[in-house]
Amino acid sequence: MLRTRLLWFSIGFTVSAAAVSHFVWKDLWVDRHALSADMKQKFDALETRVLNLESVPHQNSISDQAQG
Repeated sequence: MLRTRLLWFSIGFTVSAAAVSHFVWKDLWVDRHALSADMKQKFDALETRVLNLESVPHQNSISDQAQG
């Protein structure tokens, strides 16, 4: 009788721990994916801004050369 209760307790505890660890793992995975996607989006926007700045001719250097 005691062994049966201990067995069922162990099985229940194991299943509960597995369910909790699954939900924690899933939550961590979603957070990691969201962070990765957010960083990729921000770096893509930054790269676009840098490319736009590099493609614009330098107005200050041109006007300085014309004055000098």
